[in-house]
Order: sequence, then structure tokens, then C-alpha cells
Amino acid sequence: MGGVNILHGVSGGTVAFVTGIYDRWITALSAFDKEAFSLLFRLQLQEFNNKVDGRFLVSLLAGMLTGVLALSPVLFFLIKRYPVPLHAFFFGVVIIAAPLALRKVHRWNVGTALALVAGIAIAYGLTSLTGFISPDSFWFLFLCGFLASCGLVWPGISISFILLLLGKYGYIVTAFDTMNLRVLLFFIPGFATGLICNARITRAFLVHYHHTAVALLAGLMLGALNKLWPWRAVTEFLTNRKGEQIPAFDHSILPWHFMASTGKDPQVFQAILMVALGMFMVVLTEKIGARLKTKI
Repeated sequence: MGGVNILHGVSGGTVAFVTGIYDRWITALSAFDKEAFSLLFRLQLQEFNNKVDGRFLVSLLAGMLTGVLALSPVLFFLIKRYPVPLHAFFFGVVIIAAPLALRKVHRWNVGTALALVAGIAIAYGLTSLTGFISPDSFWFLFLCGFLASCGLVWPGISISFILLLLGKYGYIVTAFDTMNLRVLLFFIPGFATGLICNARITRAFLVHYHHTAVALLAGLMLGALNKLWPWRAVTEFLTNRKGEQIPAFDHSILPWHFMASTGKDPQVFQAILMVALGMFMVVLTEKIGARLKTKI
């Protein structure tokens, strides 16, 4: 969940869905309410821990931090050297994860169908946008944090892509690298606030409109496939902290157009294999998860 957020079409929410922990993740985050903070301020730590599923959150957040530190450099290397196979793998992951999620929709009607279509349209539309020039004011940094948190709650759109759209990706990454407290003191509270608020809204929808909410979330994953299509033409580059040009915005093209526009091998056979591997990994993960739940 931590590492994959550098890929524009995959979010921490997508990984939570694939690994079967999404409901528990959202429930734990939504437990941060007035009562939870009251318990924390009164130092009733055991009661606070029980209310917010503390052991689960600590384990998961530690895993996310490890993922950011360990997986991000690997994924950056793979994006640079093997972009087609890498995107193909995650394309396979998402294209099988969405139908698996839709199995939880037991009652189909006009509302659930519209939610699925809306989810696809929203994610496709967002992944087709390009960034804009944005201010560096404190209120906007808080808003960036709030919106970026969607990448850990909702499937489909990653934290990095949201920041790119808001024109603040390089700015925020540099702030973390240099520990710029002026920026982080507004971005981090915005992120934490957004995480809790988005989780509470999502949890409410899952409880009261379960089938519609699941259809919408699955639609977000399907719409994000636009950003995971293996063959891409870069339209805008970004300069990283090392002075290197890295792709920022791109669009999907067909394999034969990929060769014509980039002069590179489209690696169609490798892409097909990686799509199949991604699908297999999701099915295997689901089977292992189901077996572990049975044993527990």
C-alpha cells in the first residue's frame, strides 16, 4: 500500500481491496471520532487501542512506511527501465481485482449499474487530466494533503498522481527530503484529516448502501486502467531532485503506435505474460487469504 502509490493507476486502496483488508482498514480509520480522541487525551490507551483497532493500524502503517522506503526505489527503477512489463503486471492485477470485488454485489439494479458506470467515468476522466499551476499558500497545502489521502482510501488513483494534478508533486517530495516544516506542518494535518474524513464517508456508504458503494469502488478501479495501459506516449516531463527528466503525464496508445512514436520494442509478448502473472497473483492472494481466515 505504501510503495505502489508512485504508480499513477494504482493506489493503496486498490492494494487493500486485492489483499482483502479494505473493510478492516476503512473501519479502523473511521473509528477516529470524538470518543476516540477523548480516550487518547485521557491517556486511556488500552481503550483507545481497542476502539481504533490499534494493533492492525500500527502493523499496517509500519508496512506502508517499509513499502515506501524499500519498494519505491525498485519501482522507480522498473518504471525507467521496464515500463511496459511493469504497467502490464499491474494492469493484470486491477483487471481481475475489479470483477472479484463486483462479486460482493448481490443485488443489481439501476442504482448499482449507474454507480459502476460513474466510477469508471470518474477515474477515466481524472487519469486523462493534466496538471495545473497552483499556489504555495498554506490553505492549498492543507487541501493537497486532504485530497492526496484519497489515494489510501479509494481504489484507482494514487497519491503521486493526485499531487501531480494539483501541481505539487515535486514540491511535496522536496519538502519531505529537506524536512521543510513550513510545508509539512500544513500538508500532514491535511492528509490525516482527509484520511479520517474520507474513511468515515466511505464507511457510511458501505454500511448503508453496500452494493452501490462496492460497484462505485470497482468502477474506479476499472476506470484507472486507462493509466495502467502498458503502451504510453509521454506528453509532459518532470525534473526530479537529481536533475533527471521523468515522465509526469502521458496517454494510452496502441502497441504499433508505441514503436512508431518511441522507436522502442512494444514487448507485446512480455506484456501479455505480465498481465497473466498479475491476474494469477491476485487469485493466489485471494485463495491464501481465504485459507488463513478459515484457519483463524
